[in-house]
Parts: sequence; structure tokens; C-alpha cells
Amino acid sequence: MEIRSDEKTILDRIVETRRESVAHRKGVLPLPALKLAVEKAAQPQDFSAALARPGYNVIAELKKASPSRGLLRGDYQPRTLAAGFAQAGAAALSVLTEEDFFQGSLGDLKEARQAAQIPILRKDFIVDPWQVWETRAAGADAFLLIAAILSDGLLGELLSVGRSLLMEPLVEVHNRQELDRAVAAGARIIGVNNRDLRDFTVRVETSLELIAVIPDDCIAVSESGLHTHDDLARLRSAGFDAFLVGEHLMKKADPAAALRELLGTPAAGPGGDGKA
Repeated sequence: MEIRSDEKTILDRIVETRRESVAHRKGVLPLPALKLAVEKAAQPQDFSAALARPGYNVIAELKKASPSRGLLRGDYQPRTLAAGFAQAGAAALSVLTEEDFFQGSLGDLKEARQAAQIPILRKDFIVDPWQVWETRAAGADAFLLIAAILSDGLLGELLSVGRSLLMEPLVEVHNRQELDRAVAAGARIIGVNNRDLRDFTVRVETSLELIAVIPDDCIAVSESGLHTHDDLARLRSAGFDAFLVGEHLMKKADPAAALRELLGTPAAGPGGDGKA
């Protein structure tokens, strides 16, 4: 996730705000009630399998705003975006659900779920096991865990709760130390965020530097700073299985067409079949 240059202050604010929000929501919707909702939810889709297919597996992200860039998309319609991305060939979707800094909501995720039949990742600041149950009840198939904001013990606990609900989390790292912690915790999907949390610069080289130490039995995802098909090809050749792309798509007039271009897929012709 993008954090501007004064990342400690912003990150602290986001996590603090999230903890306060979770504490309030837990009072409104206790865990036993959430568990009943989970029992009624459809079986989660296999997020891991979607990212491990041959080819270019893009997790297309739905994100209205960010704390660094402000509003990214005024015409933000999760249902339309999700349907367009699925039709354009996304392997999975990522939906920002953090309200205060990213202007997202679980409602956005639910809309995307109704419009697309591909796996959906909840992208948020998960800091409490209660949120994992909330994620499953909302219809998500996976969720983000940010190593930088979690202790080793909590990271392991959240991984365990997710797996008990048949959801495999994407564990996001930014450097070698966080990568080592993720591997030690047993992460199976590891995302390398190319955006430096300290100064907000983006270096795709971060992915290239860390791929060699991501275990072969893990699914490797490169995140942030990906703009062209050549970017994906370079990272795919280096060993990455999937790619998370958000801001690049959100800022385009036609996000689905931008995704096709990223994937190297011909635009749909008069017949609408996308064949050249």
C-alpha cells in the first residue's frame, strides 16, 4: 500500500484509526454473529491457484483514493470496474476497503463480488483476527497482511485464522528483513511492494533484488510501479508469478482497455471476441 514520505506518522495514524474502527465494529457486530454470517457465505475461491497459472496473472486493483495521491478516480463504480477487469482477463481483483485514508468500504468489495466471478483480495490494514472473519463474511477470497505493521506472533495468528476459513493471505513485504519474517511465519503468497515506505519512491528493482530469496514453493507477487507489458515480462522472466496493479489502471479513462494493454491482449474488435 502507498504511504507518503512521512510514513511513520501516516502509518501510525492509519493503524491507530483502524484499531479504533475495529473496536467499535466489534461492539456492533460481535464475533459469534460474524461466524453465523460466515456459515452462510459461499465457499471461497482459490486465490492461490488463480495466481499460479501460466502467463501474466494480474491482480487488478479497485482503489478510489490514496493518502499520497488523493482522489484517483471520481467516477468510481466498483461493480462496473470489477466486471470490466474480469472480462479483460484479470486473474483476480483487489479491493481497497479502508474508509478514512483510501475512501474504500466493504460495500465496494460486495459490489465487486456481485459483478465478477474471479477471486477477490481484500486490501486493508488487517490488525485483528476479527477482521479476518469480517473479510470472509463479506465474500472475499483472500486478504492482505502487511508485515511492517504486524508482530511475528500476530502475523502467524492471522495466517492461521485465514487458513481455517480457507483463505490464503497475501503477505506484503518491502525489504529483506520483512521477507525473512514472512517466510519464517509460513507465508505462501509473498508480495513485494516496490514502493519504499520511507520516502514513497518506487523502484521495480526492489522486486528484482528480493525474488532470489523468495522460496520456490511460494507464489511471488510484484506490486506497485508497473505500467507496461514489458514491465510484466521482465518480472515474469525473473520469476514472479503475479502482479498487482492499481493506480495505473484507476487513472485511465478505460481501465479495462488499459488492463488488456498491460496483458498484451488485442483489443476487442467489432465482433467483441478480442481476437486479432
